[in-house]
Amino acid sequence: MELIEILKVVILGIIQGITEWLPISSTGHMILADTFLQLQQPKDFMDMFYVVIQLGSILAVVVLYFNKLNPFSRAKSRAERLSTFQLWFKVIVAILPIGVIGLLVDDWVTEHFYTPTVIAIALIFYGVLFILLEKRNHRVKPRIRNFEQLSYRTAVCIGILQLLAIIPGTSRSGSTILGAMLLSCSRFVATEFSFFMAIPVMFGASGYKILKFILKTGLASITGFQWGLLLIGSLVAFVVSLFAIKFLMNFIRKHDFTVFGWYRIVLGIIVILFFGAKAIFA
Repeated sequence: MELIEILKVVILGIIQGITEWLPISSTGHMILADTFLQLQQPKDFMDMFYVVIQLGSILAVVVLYFNKLNPFSRAKSRAERLSTFQLWFKVIVAILPIGVIGLLVDDWVTEHFYTPTVIAIALIFYGVLFILLEKRNHRVKPRIRNFEQLSYRTAVCIGILQLLAIIPGTSRSGSTILGAMLLSCSRFVATEFSFFMAIPVMFGASGYKILKFILKTGLASITGFQWGLLLIGSLVAFVVSLFAIKFLMNFIRKHDFTVFGWYRIVLGIIVILFFGAKAIFA
């Protein structure tokens, strides 16, 4: 039984590592995965588990972009260190909307919108938006091609558009990339900025979920085996994220996001058909 649970966690870690960074909604994939790979663990633990393994994904960004995001690097000139500080200030400004509003409505959204129907609609709707946006981008060239050209006003607007990710199935990276591209950022700038915004956002979200779990059940309620599941899931998500991030950055050098738009539409239809059939034949 324990071996089966570990194998399930490995699979969930792989799904998390891939879908956290590609604009295809980790929630949409997790809700399908959870149907087939239900861990025999308490609900409170699972609610925390799905957020905590995201830390593994976030650490992958920290590792891959450590030099670029480190404002204290001695290898950088004074101007480069100042530019790095400015980048972090832009990230902080951009995450304020989701940090404040997301915290206030998190429980309410989870209670009312975390359903297969909402997730499927969000998958399809934003899939269509990605396709339409890329068609527009073939005619309109982006104005913002590096982070020096990214203004604080634009960063705030990207942060406001990231609020769309509160709705399950939207995709945090998807809403950020979509919003940034709508504001005339290049695919490269939009994608990297979504990565950087994820660091404080996901650390904050994980910390919030862990605190809620501790206050409700206490750390003593986590067994040694459950600690192991958390560690394995996070480690797998970390390793897979390293490859997923590199893949995405190489992919967008030669391609656009249209394929991800179509993928979202197909996944949304699958979610509707699967859970519709499940409800009919239950």
